Amino acid sequence: MALLVAGVFFMQILDATIITPAIPVMGESLGVPPVDINVAISAYLVTVAVLIPVSGWLADRFGARRVFLAAILIFTLASVGCAASTTLPMLVATRILQGVGGAMMVPVGRLAVLRHSSKSDLVRAIALLTWPALTAPVVAPVLGGAIATVGSWRWIFLINLPIGIVGFLLALKLIRGEPAPQRRQLDWRGTLALGLGLGIGLIALEHIRISGTDWLRVGLGMALAVLLLGGALWHLLRAADPLVQLRVLRVRTLRITVSAGSLYRLVITAVPFLLPLQFQLEFGWSPFAAGLMVAALFMGNLTIKPITTPLMRRLGIRNVLWFNGLASVACFGLLALLEPGMPVAVIAVILYISGALRSIGFTAYNSLAFADVHGDDLTHANTLNASVQELAAGLGVALAALVVSLLTSYSLTYLVLGAVMAVTLIETLRLPRNAGSHVSGAQN
Repeated sequence: MALLVAGVFFMQILDATIITPAIPVMGESLGVPPVDINVAISAYLVTVAVLIPVSGWLADRFGARRVFLAAILIFTLASVGCAASTTLPMLVATRILQGVGGAMMVPVGRLAVLRHSSKSDLVRAIALLTWPALTAPVVAPVLGGAIATVGSWRWIFLINLPIGIVGFLLALKLIRGEPAPQRRQLDWRGTLALGLGLGIGLIALEHIRISGTDWLRVGLGMALAVLLLGGALWHLLRAADPLVQLRVLRVRTLRITVSAGSLYRLVITAVPFLLPLQFQLEFGWSPFAAGLMVAALFMGNLTIKPITTPLMRRLGIRNVLWFNGLASVACFGLLALLEPGMPVAVIAVILYISGALRSIGFTAYNSLAFADVHGDDLTHANTLNASVQELAAGLGVALAALVVSLLTSYSLTYLVLGAVMAVTLIETLRLPRNAGSHVSGAQN
């Protein structure tokens, strides 16, 4: 089952990151500006964010085995639909369908690990589960760039077909022995309010342009989104059996992880979206060369992984988040210095450092999230954190596309993202000095 879960994570993360080097080629093929392709990325991530809580209800209602099998099948078939897309709306629609499958796959492996790991083993368990998934972002930019350079971008999505088939067959054999399905009602009001609010807000953001923006439409869309999301929040706080249990946010470490951690995820997700665009549109590189360079970022992400747990054990999670946050803000200053005449080796080093820092911060937040959550609250905390993290990733891509369109400068966009990253330092200071020490093994 561990190998199966790793394969599922690999397929999902591969699909989320492989598309970025091919964005300019896809834009040309579909007849839209390259930056507009971001809606296909955001639509997938926002769909996953909204439907992750629904996946828990589906597992209770129909059984985890059926839901997991259906998720792999939907994700794989939707990948074929993405490959067959001839217009941007068609691509977005099939990406949303992919998100439906992804939302049902994501929580299964993570929750299984959380339920069967003691607090003292939590950091190591999360690190082990993350290892296979970290290889996908290293492979994806190179693979996606190579496919877009020598062949058709459509083959990017068809890669999921053999992985999905093997995963489905393994799931048929390995997923067994689940408890009897439970009959509890789905919170339709919360689902609709959240889904419509996020969807309308995302569409409103996508209509902001350098010139010719219909600000009345954008304003009305954002106002409606705020009303829907406000109504969803009001409902979730008062419903007897809400879609997401917000009461788990009473746990201080989880609350700060959800706030600062999601902001951190928003910023670091924007960088792999911007880099391939900059390397191709500003530097004039091929998709393959751009993907190969972006792989340096994820290589830093991967190779730093063995020392993240010892680092937290020695310094404590709070100190790691603080120093990592400061270094990350400085690194955005380095990213702002990227220009066509810069030596390739220097660019690679900057991206490698950026990748290493994002890995340390991401692991620290993940380790802190459930440090003080116990019992039945663990399921609700996992669902809430996973939803917010996916939503932050989707909004990060949308924000990056919006800022670079308005400023028409990648350097200024990196500086804006660095300023947003600096906000996470405020939340870090609110953490107790010994936060998460019982899961990291750090001495108080």
